[in-house]
Amino acid sequence: MRSMLKRALFAMCVVVSAHAAPNNNTKAADDIERYLAERGLTAQIELIRQNVGDKASELVVNAMNFLGVPYRRGGTDERGFDCSGFVRSMYEQTIGLVLPRRAKDQAAATEKIDKQELKPGDLVFFNTMRQTFSHVGIYLGDNKFIHSPKPGQQVRVDDMREAYWQRRFTGARRVTENADKQD
Repeated sequence: MRSMLKRALFAMCVVVSAHAAPNNNTKAADDIERYLAERGLTAQIELIRQNVGDKASELVVNAMNFLGVPYRRGGTDERGFDCSGFVRSMYEQTIGLVLPRRAKDQAAATEKIDKQELKPGDLVFFNTMRQTFSHVGIYLGDNKFIHSPKPGQQVRVDDMREAYWQRRFTGARRVTENADKQD
C-alpha cells in the first residue's frame, strides 16, 4: 500500500518537477510540496488511505498515477484516455472489474447513490454534451474528482464545487461486484 502511495506521489512529483529549475533540489522539493498542498492532494491521499477500504484507496492511488496523461478519444491506456476509458481502465487494473465502455452504460451498470453518500472510488457523472451521463470521473473525496476532460487536455483533478461542474452534475454511482459487465 505504501509503495502505491509513493508511486502516486512520485508521479505527481514528475509533473511538478518538469516546471522546477534544474539542479535545484530544494526548490524542486518546495515546488512539489506547494503543488500537492495547493490541490489538497497530500492530505487527501493520506485520508483516503486511512478512511476507506484497501481496494478504494488502491483505485484512487492508481488513478493519480495517470495525472498528466493526454485525452485521447476512444483511449483506454497510458497513451491517452477518454473519460469512460479512464474509469474503465482504473477499475479493471485495480479492482479487476470490467465496466461497460461508455459513460451512460457505466451509470446504468452501477448503483445510484446520493451526492452526500459519495466515498473515494465512487463515480461522478456530468452532462457535458447535452446528454445525461455524457462525462464520468472517479470521486477522490472533499468534492474532488479525477478524470480525463476533453481533447487537448490531460487527466487531472477538478473540484465539483466549481460552477462549471456544479451546473452539469447529473449523478453519483457506486460500483458493486455485479457491475462487471463487458460490452
